[in-house]
Amino acid sequence: MSLGLVLSGGGARGAYEVGVLHYVFHDLVTEQRRAPALRVIAGTSVGAVNATFLGSTAEDFPRGLDHLVELWERLSLADVMSFGFRQATSLHRVLFGGRHGVGLLDASPLVRLVSEGVRWRQLGRNLRTGVLGALTVSATNVPTGRPVVFVDRHPNIPPPTKIPPPATVRCCRIGPAHVLASAAIPFVFPPIRIGRQLHCDGGLRLNTPMSPAIHLGADRLFVIGVSDPTADRPALPDDRYPGAPFLLGKVLNAFLLDHLTADLQELQRINNFLRDGVRVSGPGFLDEMNALARERGEADKRIVDALAIRPSQDLGRIASGHLKKKSRELGRTLGRQLLRLLDVGESGDADLASYLLFDGDYARDLIELGRSDARAKRDAIESFLFDPRA
Repeated sequence: MSLGLVLSGGGARGAYEVGVLHYVFHDLVTEQRRAPALRVIAGTSVGAVNATFLGSTAEDFPRGLDHLVELWERLSLADVMSFGFRQATSLHRVLFGGRHGVGLLDASPLVRLVSEGVRWRQLGRNLRTGVLGALTVSATNVPTGRPVVFVDRHPNIPPPTKIPPPATVRCCRIGPAHVLASAAIPFVFPPIRIGRQLHCDGGLRLNTPMSPAIHLGADRLFVIGVSDPTADRPALPDDRYPGAPFLLGKVLNAFLLDHLTADLQELQRINNFLRDGVRVSGPGFLDEMNALARERGEADKRIVDALAIRPSQDLGRIASGHLKKKSRELGRTLGRQLLRLLDVGESGDADLASYLLFDGDYARDLIELGRSDARAKRDAIESFLFDPRA
């Protein structure tokens, strides 16, 4: 059975993924004295950053995860983004475009983090030797608005040629530009040019890249999401209309977070259909149906099991509490006006801030939550990843 690891996008919420990864690929791998063999790691946006880092340490997950946690916990807002005079004078180009790509925030520290944090040569070596089967990074082509899946793989693994449109597949040697493009939240960070085309955040169209993993041969998916619990939040006050930051936070939720549940439900619907067909028509059902699918040029159908880990707490509320606790320090870093934009106090949450707070203390809280949530599902994770019968 081939295992795929799928990492969603969500800006600074990616620290939660790191916590889950650390518990699974550090604690459990150390206890089990073996690591699950990964056929593919598929990441989008900040999930692409974590996926690429993990792929570059696949020969020694525990040591690599310790380093990844250290990098996240060392972050300060100035390490990943800054807003100063240069950004203020470039706001017109954020709105109207120009010859040079700009975003609301300075992305050069993020460029250094990706370029220096990932062991790029070791990533290539892990793929060539088969320690890792394939790595995918998803981005959005700016001129067309279509998702693009960049694939780096072992030579024996065929490329995914039948991913449903509108996604396009490009086999290449994945490098820093692909990862930065995948993580370039529109308006916040500038788009990245790959070849002759500009690309931005892959989460706009393919935030939970299960399809690339499936089409690269995975029949079990371990999915880490960063979407909040589905419990209703308190309503806005009757005499209050939300401002732009509050609404932008909800827009990012809609683009980047709300697809995982629908994707998992669709996967389960297909699995149920295939299992029912085998139960009714016998074991030859899949072979006969796939023969017809191949005549139409479609990919074979198969049952793909998935286990998803998602936050048990509202990350927007955690971000709001973090802003209140460190308002004086963050105000010196960001400026009071930008800090106010991050937390308008609506309903006690700060969804926009939850994407942008690349801060060590906030990351530490999310990492610990990820570890705690994974620990609570230890039995299910062990059975899914380490049971030889799976």
